[in-house]
Amino acid sequence: MQTDEQLISLVVSIDDREAFSVLVKRHQSALRQFLRRVSGGDYALSDDIAQDSFILAYEKLAQFSNQGSFAAWLRTLAYRRFLRVVQTGASRFECSSDMADLSLKHDDAVEADIAAEKLMQQLIVEHRVALTLSYSEGMSHPEISQITGWPLGTVKSHIARAKQELKRYLERPQQVA
Repeated sequence: MQTDEQLISLVVSIDDREAFSVLVKRHQSALRQFLRRVSGGDYALSDDIAQDSFILAYEKLAQFSNQGSFAAWLRTLAYRRFLRVVQTGASRFECSSDMADLSLKHDDAVEADIAAEKLMQQLIVEHRVALTLSYSEGMSHPEISQITGWPLGTVKSHIARAKQELKRYLERPQQVA
């Protein structure tokens, strides 16, 4: 199996579209998952931004510097696209606070993922992004800072505040429908 770096080299040097297809297949699920979390579970928007991000990645692949991972670079592109959407259509991200149907004791992975998306809807966009990159993507604070362009202290603050907000939310008694 070829590494991302080998595939990127093939795309850049001989415009190998099959190599890029392998990169897309390798990274599309994780990118869509990231975008679903930061968008508060908007599947259609996540898919649209992911597709746009892969098109942009293909166009700019020669600019990829191998300073970090391809996955982190791709998330940077996707995050910037996401921000443009948020800035031009912020009302689309208004989330319902009605969470009466949320049960946190799920055995099924799909149900657990849905529950996580519903919880993430309770956070502001910046907190969703920071928490998702830190916990779902396993990125370090400096990597998050590089992707978002936030200072390191801001990254740490967003993560801490997001955790506090979620803790407060989970400690609140839930109304039963």
